[in-house]
Amino acid sequence: MTDFELGNRKYVIIGVVVVIVLIYVIRLLGLQVFSSDYKKYADSNALLYKNEFPSRGVIKDRNNHLMVYNQLTYDLMVVVNEIKPGMDTIDFCRCIGITKQEFIERMDNIKDVSKNPNYSRFSQQLFLPQLTMREFNVLHEKMFRFPGFHVQKRSIRQYHYPYAAHVLGEVAQVSPMDIEEDDYYQSGDYIGKIGVERSYEEYLRGEKGVHIMLRDARGRIQGSYKNGALDKKPRPGRNLTLGLDIELQKLGETLMKGRKGSIVAIEPSTGEILCMVSAPSYDPRLLVGRNRGKNHLKMQEDENRPLLNRAITGLYPPGSTFKPAQGLVFLNEGIMNAGTAYPCHGGFLHKGLKVGCHYHPSPLTMEPALATSCNGFFCWGLYYMMSNRTKYKTIDEAMNKWRDYMVSMGFGYKLGVDLPGEKRGLIPNAEFYNKAYSGFWSGLTVISISIGQGEVLLTPLQIANQAATIANRGYYYIPHVVKEVQGLPLDTIYTEQHHTMVKPRYYDYVIRGMRQAVTGGTCTAANIPGLSVCGKTGTVQNRGSDHSVFMGFAPMRNPKIAIAVYVENGGFGASSAVPIAAQMFQGFFNNNK
Repeated sequence: MTDFELGNRKYVIIGVVVVIVLIYVIRLLGLQVFSSDYKKYADSNALLYKNEFPSRGVIKDRNNHLMVYNQLTYDLMVVVNEIKPGMDTIDFCRCIGITKQEFIERMDNIKDVSKNPNYSRFSQQLFLPQLTMREFNVLHEKMFRFPGFHVQKRSIRQYHYPYAAHVLGEVAQVSPMDIEEDDYYQSGDYIGKIGVERSYEEYLRGEKGVHIMLRDARGRIQGSYKNGALDKKPRPGRNLTLGLDIELQKLGETLMKGRKGSIVAIEPSTGEILCMVSAPSYDPRLLVGRNRGKNHLKMQEDENRPLLNRAITGLYPPGSTFKPAQGLVFLNEGIMNAGTAYPCHGGFLHKGLKVGCHYHPSPLTMEPALATSCNGFFCWGLYYMMSNRTKYKTIDEAMNKWRDYMVSMGFGYKLGVDLPGEKRGLIPNAEFYNKAYSGFWSGLTVISISIGQGEVLLTPLQIANQAATIANRGYYYIPHVVKEVQGLPLDTIYTEQHHTMVKPRYYDYVIRGMRQAVTGGTCTAANIPGLSVCGKTGTVQNRGSDHSVFMGFAPMRNPKIAIAVYVENGGFGASSAVPIAAQMFQGFFNNNK
């Protein structure tokens, strides 16, 4: 063998030795430095980390009535690594009222990382939530027989009133997605799912604490680790004060019992939501405790959809409650003035097209047109706007200008209410109609939008916000449920005025017309002595019975409340929505004398 061959073999052997040494070094680094498995195992033998959950912030109404509070309960936790072979599973199951098969299924779910992404055999996992007092007492006496299982105190939500479920929301166990999105949570934690519980979760939940316990070699607790020097106390969540008036909410839900629809009331000077009713509703207390899942499924399967918050997700044609907005556009654009009169002989009649209307004197100007809810008047206004080639070069330009006004009034986009799930509604533009009619359309094609029919869709919240905007003579605040977060200023998005494109002086004409509607027009059922209510009815055509709508505010000067009532299949606006609105006005002012 040549010296050259021996030299090469030597280098090969040295290289193999070096590679083997590097593999061992990398493996040791991985185990001792980068991997936490051994540290967790060592800590689990010596230490027990017990989470201490903070009390969730309570919720009160605008008059300091307690609406949501906390009640102590007990969760049964398990550390899988500490379960001893030979544990009497039958006795354990008997203590907490479950079968052995349920025990096996719960353990399998805990260990299934697809359902429990943060699973670790060294950390506490939720085995059974919200033990009854009887279950807790029975288990507490025998706990020493079931190593690995621990009882942990926790507070659950309780509701003082059976009202405002859609506003308040609910709290339930976190989902795998919740855990992935925020590492604050682990399996078994609770989180706000809907309503203000969801949108203000970060403030309501507080911060968890931890108590570290020292164990001996046999796993017996010896006391606090380092005398509690490393413990962390929980920080309670912040309390919320809502703009809601619980008495007004109660009245609204009572008036809407047996109906479908919504009532939304807003304080114009602040944008605070005084009342938000979605009917049918449900008692929020049904979604508390171990029966929550069963009750939730039952309501999900209910064809009346009680879980749906129609106030912010229901999309409806606004009907004649849309006419004040149209009158404001026509005045501001110079399509008409306060003295302009249009004919109405049973409705709008032009080039073979007819939009019907009920009998009233004709011709008339805008104020009496609002009072009598004249379809012909507002159809002529839109027709002349879409046909005006002196002011607008094309119908597309006229249509988009109309759309811009609507958007400035809070239509067509989400208002930004502090509740999850709000829908934007629909305000069509020129592009919409160009696609729908292949570019061949005119003012006559879209004439029904002038009276709140056709393609226009709004939420009850947007209709109520229109009432608040008119009451303020041209501006609104983003409607919001929460009046105050404890210790924090209100977000500035709720204190900023949003002005429409309409000059404030034109609102006076609309307001006088809405006042006439109450004193001698379509809203006379809302003519409350001593209270200058301004209102507008709407009757929305439907495949079944018509929808009944009302939009208005009171008093005429220095208004305190703006309201929208939408009753599905309620018939004429004056027959269902107006009487409900009248009682809401009376209830509000009687409670706020």
